[in-house]
Amino acid sequence: MYPDAPLVKRQGEVDAWDNADFRAAVRATNKTQVVMAGIVTDVCTTFLALSLRAEGYSVWANVEASGTTTALIRDVSNSRMQAAGVQLVSLFSIVCDLMRDWRAKIGSEQVLPWLDQYYPVYGDLARAHAGAVENGTIIPGEAGLI
Repeated sequence: MYPDAPLVKRQGEVDAWDNADFRAAVRATNKTQVVMAGIVTDVCTTFLALSLRAEGYSVWANVEASGTTTALIRDVSNSRMQAAGVQLVSLFSIVCDLMRDWRAKIGSEQVLPWLDQYYPVYGDLARAHAGAVENGTIIPGEAGLI
């Protein structure tokens, strides 16, 4: 999605924020909002999210993009981040929050193919909706939804 984004190779720091090159790369963006995820929820995601919040960044953590060993650890880690002001969100929430309007310049024409590839259930929904619109048909029960 961002082929020119810098890749920062850390030398062993567990919290990415402890790496000077990573901090410099984030600061160089001049952004105050960070959308993030990590491999392991309770370490990679939580440590960085808490460090970013301590530095004053607004943080959105994609809860679907990280994992851990148990539901308890996931829940405790998410609670810890949430208590620090981290927004816990889904992939679809992030995409729609960034897009804001299907009619936008970067709207349905660009976003729907991306969602179809990376969030296929929404691609299925879009195809079903398009088919109903093109055919002028709806299935029993749909009329009550529109």
